[in-house]
Parts: sequence; structure tokens; C-alpha cells
Amino acid sequence: MEYLLTVRNAWLLCSFLIALLVGWLAWRASSSTANTPTLAPIVERRPGVFLQRTFDPAAPPADMPPLGEGEEAECDSNYISDANVSGRLQKIDATNATATVTQVKVTLQLKITIWVPHGATQHVIEHEQGHRQISEHYYQFADKVAAEIAAPYIGRQISISGSDLNAEFHNALLQLSKQITAEYNDKLTPGPAQQRYDDLTDHSRNDRDANAAAAQAIKETM
Repeated sequence: MEYLLTVRNAWLLCSFLIALLVGWLAWRASSSTANTPTLAPIVERRPGVFLQRTFDPAAPPADMPPLGEGEEAECDSNYISDANVSGRLQKIDATNATATVTQVKVTLQLKITIWVPHGATQHVIEHEQGHRQISEHYYQFADKVAAEIAAPYIGRQISISGSDLNAEFHNALLQLSKQITAEYNDKLTPGPAQQRYDDLTDHSRNDRDANAAAAQAIKETM
């Protein structure tokens, strides 16, 4: 009986020590994960900038975009994306290295200029405001679009080579910045909604309410 009790006590002690070790390892892993920062892109969506300008149809200003066919006024929406990629250079030898992307920062801006001719009717002005409404709607989600595009770049590794590795490193990061900007421009696509809006309103030639038509155009194309 004494032998059985001794074996049982030893087994209980062993089980306790194993449980203690497993718990400590789990805590250590959890603590390590909690203290490891999760890198995410930094996206700054700046407030939109709006201007309304008038022009003489007989002599439009040089900085005014050309009017489309059948248009007498215009809403010029300019989505601006400035991506800045940071990285770490690890040299392999004198002419070869590996570049690792460590962070991406994207600054966004929307600039809208409505161009209306002298003496434009309120209906025409409201039509261009509808175009503005669509542009601003898409800009509300621009930071999420930019973040989704930029996130996969963080941690990406690129092999570079050349006699001047620092210059090649800088050029590689610059090319990645341009890629992010190009992807942003491709993915942020208000064009179909703007076109649908013009179809619904016949370029302001019918009596459709501008706000309602803009909302319908967004709903149908998103």
C-alpha cells in the first residue's frame, strides 16, 4: 500500500509539473505575440478641397479641362495619391543585396473644381454638384482602398544588384511607390457611377433631381 501511494504521489507531482510547464510556455508565447507590433500601412486621408469657377465659353481659361461632348459645364475631380515606401537594405556582397519593405505611408487628397459658364442656370449648377456628390462618396472609402493595396507590400523582399547598391535600393522603393499609386488609381473607380449619372440626367438636359440621380447612380454601380 505504501508503495502504491508513493507511485501515485510521484505521478501527481509529475502531472502538476507538466501542466505548469505547458502553462508557462503558453503564457510566454502569448506574451511574445502581444509584444510584437503588427505592422500596417499608414494612410492619411486629407479633407477634400472644393472650388467653383466661372468661365467665358468663348474664351475658356487655359487651366480648364476641355468640355465633353454635349456638356456646357464640368466637374473636374482629381484623386491624388502619394505613396512613400520605406525599407531595409541587407548587402550580400559588393554588388548584390536584398531590400525588405518595412513600412508604407500613403497620403490621399481629393481636389474638385466645378466649372460653370457665366450666367449658368441653377439647374446646371445642381447637376455639377451631383457629380461632386459622387466623387466625395467614393473618397469616403479611399483610405480603406489604399490600405488594402499597401498592406501586402509590407515585408516584401526584392533582390537588387548593381555597382551602387544604395542608388538601386532607392530606385526599387520608388518603383514600388509608383506601383501602389497606380493600383490605387485603378481600384478607385467612380467613372461608372459618373457615367450612369449623366445617362440618368441626360447631362442636365432633363428635369431629374440631381441628388436623387446621384444616389441612384452610386447604388446601381457599386
